[in-house]
Amino acid sequence: MKISWRMALAITLLLGPMGGTSPALETGGGLKQTVYVPVYSHIYYSSKPLTINLAATLSIRNTDLSHSITVTSVKYYDEKGKLLKEHQKEPLSLPPLASKDFFIRESDVAGGIGASFLVEWKSDQQVSEPLIEAVMIGAAGTPLGISFVTRGRVIKGSP
Repeated sequence: MKISWRMALAITLLLGPMGGTSPALETGGGLKQTVYVPVYSHIYYSSKPLTINLAATLSIRNTDLSHSITVTSVKYYDEKGKLLKEHQKEPLSLPPLASKDFFIRESDVAGGIGASFLVEWKSDQQVSEPLIEAVMIGAAGTPLGISFVTRGRVIKGSP
């Protein structure tokens, strides 16, 4: 059965692009993205404005089975958008299925409740996108313990 370009366009508009990737931008056969990851150095609880400090672990996981990706930058920002720390200044190659983590101590509350990481990565060929998440956990000195995960969101790429 032959499909016309109009039918292919209609299918694409109805179903979305095939391959299950989000807005990664192609760079001559490869991909490049900037990913925003929300992080919480503390959160509020109780009917009073009490807080519990949280340790945060940023996890970058190469989900591709065959190809490496390169993490080019990992930056940590506070709730006002001020750069607090550049965790990864040099390019870091992550082999297939490898991961890298970055840690913020529970006692480090400089980021505030609206802290974030910006992660930049690239690949010279088509790859499955990495999984980039932050895991927060806190329980210091209280019977209350909490943990949760936030997932990164693609905010930028370049052709």
